[in-house]
Amino acid sequence: MKINTDPEKINELLTRGVENIFPTKEFLEKELKSGRRLTLYTGYDPTAPTLHIGHAITMMKLRQFQDLGHKVIMLIGDFTGMIGDPTDKSSARQQLTRKQVLENCKSYKKQASVILNFGGKNPVEIKFNGKWLSKINMEDMLELTSHFTVPRLLERDMFQERIKEGKTVFLHEFLYPVMQAYDSVAMDVDGEVGGNDQTFNMLAGRDLIKELKNKEKFVLTTKLLADANGKKMGKSEGNMIALSDNAEDMFGKVMSWTDGMIMVGFELCTKISVEEFKKYEAEIKSGANPRDIKLILAFEIVKTFLSVKEAEKARTRFISTFSKKETPCEISEIEPSVYDIATVLAESKICKSKSEARQVIDQGGVKINDMKVEAKKYDQTVKSGDVIQKGSRWFAKIK
Repeated sequence: MKINTDPEKINELLTRGVENIFPTKEFLEKELKSGRRLTLYTGYDPTAPTLHIGHAITMMKLRQFQDLGHKVIMLIGDFTGMIGDPTDKSSARQQLTRKQVLENCKSYKKQASVILNFGGKNPVEIKFNGKWLSKINMEDMLELTSHFTVPRLLERDMFQERIKEGKTVFLHEFLYPVMQAYDSVAMDVDGEVGGNDQTFNMLAGRDLIKELKNKEKFVLTTKLLADANGKKMGKSEGNMIALSDNAEDMFGKVMSWTDGMIMVGFELCTKISVEEFKKYEAEIKSGANPRDIKLILAFEIVKTFLSVKEAEKARTRFISTFSKKETPCEISEIEPSVYDIATVLAESKICKSKSEARQVIDQGGVKINDMKVEAKKYDQTVKSGDVIQKGSRWFAKIK
């Protein structure tokens, strides 16, 4: 495999969307310019059936390595996924069964294929860490843990916070970075790519492979999709973009991001040049409406993960429906089994369940014929011809 050592491509790989590089940027730059083929990976725990845009950010960085000719591994954490990464968690994750994690990752390759190339002369390889972690016995675990200290593992911020608050830290969570570290050793990689919130886990792997194989593994961390105040998209905000989302949902979710996420969104989630998104940054500083620039961002993101055609359709519908406060011309119709609003929301799939429907109603996010449903009015009835709405993107009409 011929390795591309183009200085401009290497510079973009080392700078765009990058938070930190260990041991140094100069070390990795030298490796990339040497012409030697590097092996690197990113791990994805299948704790849910869909990959999201946070995963896509690291995949786009992996694709840069792949395009230069390096060997890329997409590691599915079928074993670590049963434990759950405790990063940023104020309480222990609910443990999953092996059957659940394998079911969750069934379509990961298909979802990831919008970014990574699994064919051609240099295909991305998929591996599962259960292949080696499930074979570790007690003797192996004693040997492995002898390379870690309790004070080092306790350095993690979320563990410190839990201890201060009198919350429990379970031993299996404590061992999570140990097992992720062993992934690097088992695959004998040259490097690892991950979000900045994964720095602790990735450096644990860097230390372990140094001790066991005397190998200098590089770690590249990407910036997180967050505004200047650290506010990130998320499930609780309802703006987490899944790679399985349709164009309209994807577009609408980007439009709900805070203005502080616009520039980092261009940098991390699109393929436009640095010069181009810097131009948009200058326009905002000069007084341009951030919402207009966000429309461009939403278009570019949908184009990146779906297509230009889908992006154009989503933009047109968003402008006509939400910007002009119009009800969409085409709305899915539903004939519910019962005509109370909570049931209608659940059966129309606007909400995942009646409990979610009740929660959205209490938050003031549901309307019937453009009239807000009052909190606790879960039994308010609808009739034929009524249009129900959740937020600014979800509509249904009663048959």
